[in-house]
Amino acid sequence: MPARSSNPMEREDRSPAGGRGMFEDAAVVARCRQGDRSAFGELVQRYQDRLYALCRRLCGNRDDAADLAQEAFVRALTALERFDQKSNFYTWLYRIAVNLALDHRRRAFRRPTRSLDGGSATEGSRESILSRLESDEPSPDSAELSRERQRAVEAALAAIEDEYRTVIVLRDLEGLDYREIGEVLEIPVGTVKSRLYRGRIALRKRLRRAMGEESDDGSARTSV
Repeated sequence: MPARSSNPMEREDRSPAGGRGMFEDAAVVARCRQGDRSAFGELVQRYQDRLYALCRRLCGNRDDAADLAQEAFVRALTALERFDQKSNFYTWLYRIAVNLALDHRRRAFRRPTRSLDGGSATEGSRESILSRLESDEPSPDSAELSRERQRAVEAALAAIEDEYRTVIVLRDLEGLDYREIGEVLEIPVGTVKSRLYRGRIALRKRLRRAMGEESDDGSARTSV
């Protein structure tokens, strides 16, 4: 495994706006407040793909995710004058999107849930989740997941409680650090770490059960 960088700016770059992008966001927000109607379009262009992916992973439905992402931008634009800039713009935007997606999921809880990640280029994300169940850093040498295991990951993510699922998505798929997740969810960093730890345990158990490696009572299965 490559050595983890000690440069805080390099670690920050894992986040949606990392480093330089955060200052660019602040400048664009300032232009929006000064009446530049085109400025907000730059923020939409910068974050629309990530916001859609976030909503899709939280609500499990592509069409709904597109609507939720659009609604998040509309609400952000409407509330921009009230944005106090105590947090980064993208964490504020993520907070809006997460709340919308979770509210939608609660309302639609009884409906069948589609694949969390039916789009392309998702295998690496699923692999990252599995490797992070054992370590906070994904291993570059992890074997490619089988299609069956990919479906198991999707089903397991959809089944765990929202408070755990959300931190797993934000950390292991979106790459936010603990402080940023705390800002998005408005919870202490210690709570973020606790939920992530418990969520990974819950996800691991569901995966083992789905793959036939664990019985319903939590005990390991033994082959005859």
